[in-house]
Amino acid sequence: MNLTQIQDLIKFVSKSGVSEVEIEQKDFKITIKTHEPDRKGRGGDVMQVAVPAQPQMIAAPAPIVSAAPASAAPTPDAQGNLIEVRSPMIGTFYRSPGPEKPVFFEVGDSIKAGDTVCIIEAMKLFNEIESEVSGKIVKVLVTDSTPVEYDQPLFLVEPA
Repeated sequence: MNLTQIQDLIKFVSKSGVSEVEIEQKDFKITIKTHEPDRKGRGGDVMQVAVPAQPQMIAAPAPIVSAAPASAAPTPDAQGNLIEVRSPMIGTFYRSPGPEKPVFFEVGDSIKAGDTVCIIEAMKLFNEIESEVSGKIVKVLVTDSTPVEYDQPLFLVEPA
């Protein structure tokens, strides 16, 4: 835990009305206690925080960004001949790999299974979304830099 997290935890405990919270991780233990006023009116909102003298910071493993499949199974749209490429997660939809970079595909472009069609940012991780179908992109259903939901249609593809 860092200092900001500890301060946020102290604020939460003081507002919640609980009298004691204890968190223990591998080499780190923190106890936050509030003392209720005693019968004579002394005491009050006194906080005690016990932290080891030299807490050891453990480095978390670096996040792995991997390509995620577009969906378990692309689904045909209402017209029957087009296939929807759907979002495999909740996040922010991006059509290009960067702000000044060209989009992965335009309407009318041909794609193959395994081609990266967009990026979805989720929790500060940029996930490349791959197409599971080959064909021609007929329509882009989502505006760039907008939030998407799980299983939301992103593209309509005419299968090859």
